[in-house]
Amino acid sequence: MLLRKNIPIHYIIGKIKVELLTITIYALAIAALYEYFNLSRIVLPLSVPMIMGTVISLLLAFRSNQAYDRWWEARTVWGAIVNDSRTLARQIKTLSKEAYQGDDLFFFKQRFIKRQIAWCYSLCKTLRNQNAEEGLDRLLAKRDTQHISNYSNIPMALLESHGHDIQQALENGWVNEYQQVEIDKTLTRLCDAMGKCERIKNTIFPATYGLYIHFSLIFFFTLLPFALIEVFGVLLFIPALVAIATVFFLIEKMAIHLQDPFENKPTDTPMTAICATIERDLKQVINETAQSAVPKNKKEFYLL
Repeated sequence: MLLRKNIPIHYIIGKIKVELLTITIYALAIAALYEYFNLSRIVLPLSVPMIMGTVISLLLAFRSNQAYDRWWEARTVWGAIVNDSRTLARQIKTLSKEAYQGDDLFFFKQRFIKRQIAWCYSLCKTLRNQNAEEGLDRLLAKRDTQHISNYSNIPMALLESHGHDIQQALENGWVNEYQQVEIDKTLTRLCDAMGKCERIKNTIFPATYGLYIHFSLIFFFTLLPFALIEVFGVLLFIPALVAIATVFFLIEKMAIHLQDPFENKPTDTPMTAICATIERDLKQVINETAQSAVPKNKKEFYLL
């Protein structure tokens, strides 16, 4: 998720510019009808749109809460991925048999930990409908690259390679059976986290719920000018209407963006930044320097 330190006003207004333009044109048309065609008899009591506004506010609040729950669950899952990735690196680094100090064990640790970094990046790109294999060559051994080319689900293929390597480590005597079970539990938690992300990604927020709220907003702002014009007058009711519409439509847009945390939008779960953090920490375990995938820009930052 890429955000600016100070979100510019044109970005905020740009999200609802079509709605605000439509409301402004509609308000100007109502003002012209009142001014030139003597429609002053068409008036609504202010209590009518107030009741509708209260109901719509409750519906928007409920939708915003549901959307934020989806976003927060996604962020919680990726927090667990960070913890389990660090745990896996620690297990591979320290739980192997220290009596064996050959090059095979050294390269096994290097390959395994780098593959876990690649798993995080591939999951991030898979959730964003991007090429999950892109950029993994710098982290994977040639045999791993060939292995994942036969799979459509790249993260699943990398977890399978993890499992094969742990079995091989057990056969070589680098880990004992208890250590194999503990490492396998960590791999299971990573697989569970991947499944949770896929569930959030593939579970569509009920479209009819959002559609009904949007139609209610349109009906609300269709009636509201006939109540505000008697309170503020022909000229002042226009900015009042636009201000009220801005608040309601911004809340609606916020809920729409938050409900899909893996769509590569500014409100996304900050997966790229999280993966960069995982790469930094795990490469320190194997005494390497991380090559961060986060672009350096003083005006921008990744929200962790």
